[in-house]
Amino acid sequence: MSSFEEAETEETVTCLHLTFYHPGQQEKLMFRCLNFGKREQVRAEDTATFGRDSGTCRYSLVDTRVSRVQFSLQFYRKLHTSEYGFEIKNLSKRTRLTVNQTELGYLNKIDLPWRSVICFGDYQVLAEIQEGEAMDYFETHLHLAEAPILQEKCLPSLQPVPEKEISPSFFLSQGESPTEMDENDLC
Repeated sequence: MSSFEEAETEETVTCLHLTFYHPGQQEKLMFRCLNFGKREQVRAEDTATFGRDSGTCRYSLVDTRVSRVQFSLQFYRKLHTSEYGFEIKNLSKRTRLTVNQTELGYLNKIDLPWRSVICFGDYQVLAEIQEGEAMDYFETHLHLAEAPILQEKCLPSLQPVPEKEISPSFFLSQGESPTEMDENDLC
């Protein structure tokens, strides 16, 4: 047999792609402790924690408005399947965390959808799971967004409302006049 035939089958690795954005990222450099653009292996039993305490958190955000430990991501195998996933838990008593607009209070946790937007304070994190087969570890791959994530991700899903369906008499009967609104307020 050749060495090719004897070689072990290569497993694919689950990779969690995280794209970060904060409106003050250029001036405040809160992401300076994160290794962008480089894949990092994390053992399956380890929890990926995010927060301001660099001694406790695997991923440190340099910002006094971020909790010491903001949130965690735990890798797990789904019951009775060969699929893997992540659960996200809010570990901040001060700041609410939202995942695709689902609000998590302190110690609340949910399964992380394969593609989701995580928000806390002014932070926006796009999380995308690339499925794999390896059981002993997963990888994280961090990215930095140059533009707000919600603005990019929410606008295509907005349903246009034809102007003819809303008549001016509706607003007059409500005692209000139409007001202009920024599209970011809808997200």
